[in-house]
Amino acid sequence: MYNSNTPLPAELPSSRQLLRSTLLAAVSAAVLLIAVVLPAEYGIDPTGIGRVLRLTEMGEIKQQLAAQAAADATAPPAAALPAPTAPALPAAPQVPAPVAEAAQPAPWRDEMSVTLAPGEGTEIKLRMQEGDKADYSWVVQGGAVNFDTHGDGGGRSISYEKGRGVPADEGELVAAFTGNHGWYWRNRGQANVTLVLRTRGTYSDIKRAI
Repeated sequence: MYNSNTPLPAELPSSRQLLRSTLLAAVSAAVLLIAVVLPAEYGIDPTGIGRVLRLTEMGEIKQQLAAQAAADATAPPAAALPAPTAPALPAAPQVPAPVAEAAQPAPWRDEMSVTLAPGEGTEIKLRMQEGDKADYSWVVQGGAVNFDTHGDGGGRSISYEKGRGVPADEGELVAAFTGNHGWYWRNRGQANVTLVLRTRGTYSDIKRAI
């Protein structure tokens, strides 16, 4: 009834040929998967062929788009925009506070003037308790002097500062102990000079010792 020719047993493939064809097909499929499908779909290119054929770039773009779509799907809905508010009225101009004037130093409490001949010296002391402070300023008119700022009392003595050929000095004298604290000056020049000392602070009295 049918005119088809039945193949002869010799024309049929053997089991070995079928196995080899199956293996070749499997290897071909694996090669295509690794070299083409993975780069083009997932951006995975273990062999480097996909990047040469520009398939890896296409796969990376697909993965980025998929990641963005997943992020959009899980993102919370955007919050409603707040209702517009009336514009704020301008603030009243600020009046600058008056600038306080710098505190003026207290006036000098005592002033003493001494004239020194060449080679002559003098000493002026303040009677102070331990920790007392006194501001001072002295100036030499007509020259310069050697000086020694020192103190003594109760069997103790101290030298605070010394100088040679100094025309003027000022600062704060802090008593290291209870006693007499002050200055000794000597004129080492060739002409008379006048020394003017001004003081203020916590001391009981001031006197010229020499």
